[in-house]
Amino acid sequence: MTAVFALATSILYGLADFGGGVLSRRTPALTVVVLSQVAAAVVLGAVVVATGAWSEAGPLLWYAVAAGVAGPVAMICFYSALARGPMGVVSPLASLAVLVPFGVGLVAYGERPGPVQYAGGAVALAGVVLASGPQLRGAPVERRTLALTLGAAAGFGAVFAFIAEASTTVTGLFLALFVQRAVNVAVGGAALYAAVRRGSAALPEGGWDTIRAAGPGLVFVGLADVAANGTYAIAAQHGPVTLAAVLSSLYPVITALAARGVLREKLRAVQAAGAGLALAGTVLLASG
Repeated sequence: MTAVFALATSILYGLADFGGGVLSRRTPALTVVVLSQVAAAVVLGAVVVATGAWSEAGPLLWYAVAAGVAGPVAMICFYSALARGPMGVVSPLASLAVLVPFGVGLVAYGERPGPVQYAGGAVALAGVVLASGPQLRGAPVERRTLALTLGAAAGFGAVFAFIAEASTTVTGLFLALFVQRAVNVAVGGAALYAAVRRGSAALPEGGWDTIRAAGPGLVFVGLADVAANGTYAIAAQHGPVTLAAVLSSLYPVITALAARGVLREKLRAVQAAGAGLALAGTVLLASG
């Protein structure tokens, strides 16, 4: 069950990232983040009311609040790093987010994967980095860009770790995801307001007509992101966190394959090799 839900997490995150990337070509990225999270919060709010999930409120929701803060902060760091440095360096380094929940599994839960799983995790992580299309040549990366990238990785990893602790029941998970999205909207909205105050545009060319046209895509991105958080929480609660963390980190491979299939982007040789390594690592992890 852990492997199935963790792989579902990778697929959902990968498709959400692909959709968000496509939408960000015409709409400011921060606006895409905020509006997609608003859509997700509206849907989750209806689910919470329908299921009576409010009765699950308790101290564990603070983990959802923490995840809601960490997510937008990580995204802002990530976009800032992409704006300052080469994507071929920033994107692979951001995939190191897996080390946070993996470390939680080792330290907090005392999990000890076997040799085969350690090998599979190493192979899968190497595949993720390569599938992200690392830039192997070029000018050195500025320290600030590196710091922003590592900050983004830590934030993304923290979301994984926090959301896994935010509930113990299915209805509690609905409430935790709603709280996380509400905080996402608040933090992301504040960041968007600050960006507009500094002179950045909040709306794309075409204004609200472009936003309305992008509505279905925004809803899809928001719901895919929510579903990914949910499947990861289930994966981490029903099996080794170390296994769930590594398998859930394969989403850059899905994003690259989606770009290949939908946009006809050609995979570089290093990306194709990375996808193969990620698949091999997944087999080792699942069989260990």
